[in-house]
Amino acid sequence: MGTMPDETFDVLDRYLQAGDRAGGLEYLIEHFRQTTNLHLFFEAKLMKKRLELGLPLIQSEASSAFPPDLRGAYDQAMIEAARETGTLALEGGDIARAWPYFRAIGEPATIAKAIENADPGESVDRLIDIAFREGVHPAKGLEFILKQHGMCQAITAFGMYAVEKGRAECICLLVRNLHAEIMERMGRAVESVEGTRPAARTIVELFAGRDWLFGEYDTYVDTSHLQSLLQYSMEVTDPDTLRLLEDLCEYGKKLSPMFQLRGQPPFENTYVDYGEYIRAVLGDDLEARLEHFRKKVEESNPDEVGTVAAQLYVNLAARLEYFDQAIEVSTKYLGDEDPADLACPSTLQLCSMAKDYARLRELARVRGDLLSYVAAT
Repeated sequence: MGTMPDETFDVLDRYLQAGDRAGGLEYLIEHFRQTTNLHLFFEAKLMKKRLELGLPLIQSEASSAFPPDLRGAYDQAMIEAARETGTLALEGGDIARAWPYFRAIGEPATIAKAIENADPGESVDRLIDIAFREGVHPAKGLEFILKQHGMCQAITAFGMYAVEKGRAECICLLVRNLHAEIMERMGRAVESVEGTRPAARTIVELFAGRDWLFGEYDTYVDTSHLQSLLQYSMEVTDPDTLRLLEDLCEYGKKLSPMFQLRGQPPFENTYVDYGEYIRAVLGDDLEARLEHFRKKVEESNPDEVGTVAAQLYVNLAARLEYFDQAIEVSTKYLGDEDPADLACPSTLQLCSMAKDYARLRELARVRGDLLSYVAAT
């Protein structure tokens, strides 16, 4: 605890000799507040409440069983003390010190707000732990990782942790930053040759008429970073982010063959296939985009790659509300699959989504699905 000045004990003695234990504890609470000894501030607040309730001032295993009628009052006092202690830490600019108190009372929003406006400085790694790894504000935590450690660690961290809260915001942040890196580096390359940097808004505009930018060994970001981000395309709904992803696909197509790494089905031709998917979601020539993936379904060998192409097609067609096409492929290629094993809507679910209750009733009867039959009827 450290050594207390004699004068502190002297003042405390005057309270105790006068029989004013509550006043003595109030004096200590204020003393710990002024000296920012937050741990003892918190403990003093709880000790004062125990005094008020007639409980032992020093908690031990023997004294931990509170009378039921006092438990609620003490728990409420503990919540208020933790909130006040955490707030004092925040007022002192110490988010890491405040977090345990707000975490204990289930109030992460206060810390998330503080992190949103934080300038992490030397405490950046601790704030990354709180914001990203503990899930208080993943997007801001990922932003800290990008600034402190770069794109490689940011993509790795996002892939390692099952980010749910703010997931879409995190993906958009990664896409924006990767796109900006390419624009910056490619812009510098053009400026070094032409003397000025073009006022381009997209990568496509930047490389238009400049095929010399893509020699055999020319790449402007780590290709693995680009491929990693494209895998999240199916989760993106924000149009602006989708357009950045489309621009990234066009960039990828221009890279030399040594950077054209083969992807996983049905995105074997990584930049072409993801580009087709993204354009479909953006509403560009839907029939042609769906046909692109329909061919993949027809050409894939289920014994080698399973039904991943069919499931992708069903998801895409359903997302675009082309339910007839989705139902057709689902019936033909996924009819023997257990719906629980599918990463796409089942045929019966597609019929329900399409409000095609006659077909739903017919399929339910064929499959002996009594509940779906009742639902359809």
